Amino acid sequence: MRVHFIAIGGSAMHNLAIALHKKGFTVTGSDDVLFEPSVSRLNKYGLLPAENGWHPEKITPDIDAVILGMHARVDNPELIKAQELGIKIYSYPEYIYEQSKNKLRVVIGGSHGKTTITSMILHVLQAAGKDFDYLVGAQLEGFETMVRLTNEAPVIIIEGDEYLASPIDRRPKFHLYKANIGVISGIAWDHINVFPTFQNYTDQFKLFIETIQPGGKLIYSKTDTVLNDIVARDNSEITKEPYVLPNYSIENGVTTLLFGGKKYPLQVFGEHNLLNMEAARLVCTSLDIKPEDFYKYITTFKGAARRLELVGKNANAAIFKDFAHSPSKLLATIQAVKTQFPGRKLIACIELHTFSSLNKDFLSQYAGTMDEADVAIVFIDKKTFEQKKMEPYPAETVKAAFLKSDLIFFNDPELLLNKLETVNMAGTNLLMMSSGNFGGINIIDLKNKIL
Repeated sequence: MRVHFIAIGGSAMHNLAIALHKKGFTVTGSDDVLFEPSVSRLNKYGLLPAENGWHPEKITPDIDAVILGMHARVDNPELIKAQELGIKIYSYPEYIYEQSKNKLRVVIGGSHGKTTITSMILHVLQAAGKDFDYLVGAQLEGFETMVRLTNEAPVIIIEGDEYLASPIDRRPKFHLYKANIGVISGIAWDHINVFPTFQNYTDQFKLFIETIQPGGKLIYSKTDTVLNDIVARDNSEITKEPYVLPNYSIENGVTTLLFGGKKYPLQVFGEHNLLNMEAARLVCTSLDIKPEDFYKYITTFKGAARRLELVGKNANAAIFKDFAHSPSKLLATIQAVKTQFPGRKLIACIELHTFSSLNKDFLSQYAGTMDEADVAIVFIDKKTFEQKKMEPYPAETVKAAFLKSDLIFFNDPELLLNKLETVNMAGTNLLMMSSGNFGGINIIDLKNKIL
């Protein structure tokens, strides 16, 4: 098979390209801009385009399939050439399904926790010596790439995003996988540029449940009232299996699971992570992993990249970074750190970076989400407003939306860095949350300076 990637530099796209290359496919690709780690990874396998840009001459009749990334536009010259030649064009989730339609497909959906649940499942399956394929949205310890596709593995574990599949396929990605086992971790409105109302957003999860194959299974969080209502009204011919928090204790900053009369100390913490763990356990049980074996293997799970990731610590202070950017993720992450270390002051800093989080009509969804932080800081890089062609707004607008009058607001990364570098970290945790990079602030350098 010969496949060509339009926008090969994307996170999922370049990993899929590598996976197909390893499977023996002839892979080519293009992109107008490439960043690390895509550049190094593609170069390692001889897949890095010789030059940036779009080159219609690369699209020839002997190509079996074109895989179109979300970064490309509908007027992309390579896409137009492929359409003219009648070459089959796939989004990457469509192509993942094509490569896994004869496997048992486990699809992890939800507004939050998808990457962590998927990562936990992969960690346990690997520890148990199982053969499996996967697609996950973060780089994991012990896994070279974020995508694996083979002919032999009987099962594939897929992180199922609700965002759109491609510029010419406006369906949510997780609708395309046709899960045999589906997971929904919870529902909290996001992606308002695509789903302008809460009802429109929740409908996507209703439709996801309907894509689960007859005789399949839905594993879902019993703690989410919106999700429970959707599940109750669904008439699909599938098994529905809810989960709740497991029994646990917290001592000296360590969370321990209690099961079958045994204690299992964890390297991760937070009620949201414990819920994620129960979703992962039910999936693994469906794949013939005994609960006691799951808990034994999960004790060595260190977390997914940028999900409450420990940057550094000393005897009475720690710095964490997290991908949290939506209101539900922000609330859960702050609560997790505050609960785990109740005797420490918490400085919580979030960068609003996505289209949804910056939208003035959505901003009120953040009301009360930082109340548990002793010091709450919101950062919006003024360049982000310019890049997204959005009208900037002052600190007063942000404070009013968060309903927190003592909130500190920055729109200049240098001023934010100056503030953080003067923090007294004695008996304090610093939590840095963003799907961006805080205007280029190097958190490792910051850690070395203040810890």
